[in-house]
Amino acid sequence: MSGVGGAPASARRVVLALGSNIGDRMATLQGAVEALSRDSSVRITAVSPVYETAPVGGPEQGAYLNAVVVAECSLRPHALLELTQGVEQEFHRVREVRWGPRTLDIDILDFDAETSDDPVLTLPHPRAHERAFVLRPWSDIDPDAVVVGRGAVGDLLGEVADQELWRRSDLALRPPE
Repeated sequence: MSGVGGAPASARRVVLALGSNIGDRMATLQGAVEALSRDSSVRITAVSPVYETAPVGGPEQGAYLNAVVVAECSLRPHALLELTQGVEQEFHRVREVRWGPRTLDIDILDFDAETSDDPVLTLPHPRAHERAFVLRPWSDIDPDAVVVGRGAVGDLLGEVADQELWRRSDLALRPPE
């Protein structure tokens, strides 16, 4: 059953970060947007510009392409996590090295301003406020966004101004049709 504007019934607003640094990074990010959209419980409402960023932490590895999407979702938080991990697996995500290179990483940044200390799914994402590659694209599509318990995304960006990222105006994710 659909709600207003085609959103799933009882939909809640979610914000997801997408990243890739192995293989055809752009095709992977586009594929992730399409794979998430295939699930009838998720309706993507905004897609950020694409940024290229140096890896943060972990072993030496190549640069990432990063983006943020906002969606309406009728799943519960853990079911959304299961969906995002399934999409990661579609793109051959391997979890061998913490913060290591990956074909696809999908993080749940915010789930309708819910908070949770669950070690499997901490909400909001515990490091979102520390990462320019999350904050900049999020701010691009939602300038009034807030990281619950941390502050306005725009203000938090000032605290990570030393982190390098480059907007890739030559690349653009297509929103789902």
